[in-house]
Parts: sequence; structure tokens; C-alpha cells
Amino acid sequence: MSETYVECLVKTESPILPRFLRIVLIMITVVFGFLTLMGYALALIVAVLAGVGAYFANLCADIEYEYLYLDKELSVDKIMAQTRRKKVATFEIERMEVLAPVKSYRLDNYKNRTCKVIDYSIRREEKPDLRYVMYYDGNQKIVLSPSEEMVKAIRNVAPRKVFMD
Repeated sequence: MSETYVECLVKTESPILPRFLRIVLIMITVVFGFLTLMGYALALIVAVLAGVGAYFANLCADIEYEYLYLDKELSVDKIMAQTRRKKVATFEIERMEVLAPVKSYRLDNYKNRTCKVIDYSIRREEKPDLRYVMYYDGNQKIVLSPSEEMVKAIRNVAPRKVFMD
């Protein structure tokens, strides 16, 4: 039995709000930390809460997705701040309806469909746009940024469902 293994790591563009929130919370932590050293006991509570908030804002500010294709199955992992990994989804290629570039004419038949949109891509439009859309199981629209090697591996399994135009 022939198994195909392809791995792809994609760094997303972090939103402005978590980055801004992280900086503000770090500044609040430092200010109230100094106030704690001056003798204000309640400032310690605010400093600790702001420090915890800054930690979680840091996790949300730096997100990467790892796509792993192994033997007719695509799994997506979310890596937060290069320290925590969480398995987000697993997709079976047999249940996939179509995989095509975001601006492909082959997706025209699916535009009026109401689906749950899930974005595991880089979240920005580049020139040329390398994002792909996968309609999965009739009720999900998944946006991905796979490598060309991964798209070719999926195309070998489902040639009538994968388009690279």
C-alpha cells in the first residue's frame, strides 16, 4: 500500500487587536508592579491579572497552522505562540466535494450555498493568491493555504475534485 506524507506550516497574519492588547497589558503589568514595590498591596492583584491577560493575548497574537496530509486524510493543527499545539480538524478526502484556488471559476457553482466558513489560511490576499477553498461534506467551506506539493498529493488521490487553475 502506497502512503503519501506531506507536511506544510503556514503562519497567519495576526490581527491588530491581540497585538495591541498584549502591549497595553504588559505596560499595565510593569506600572502596577512598580506600584507594588512602593507599598501598594492592591496593585499586586492588578499586576498579576494584567500579566495573565498579556500571556493569553500573546497566545492569540502569534498563530500558525500545520497541515498534515497522510494517506487520504488531511489534518489541521493550530500552533499558538510556538509553544502550544492543538488539533483543530481532520478531513477525509473522500468526503471533499471540491478543492480549488480562491478565485477559480470552478467554485461558481458553490457561491450561493450557505455553509459554515472556516479559515485556516494566511488570512491575507497575496499576489498571486495561493489560498485554496475546500467544500467539505456539503456544509463546510474551508479556506486553506497549502503548498503546491500538498495540492499535488491530494490531486493524485482525487483528480476530479482538485483543480489548480
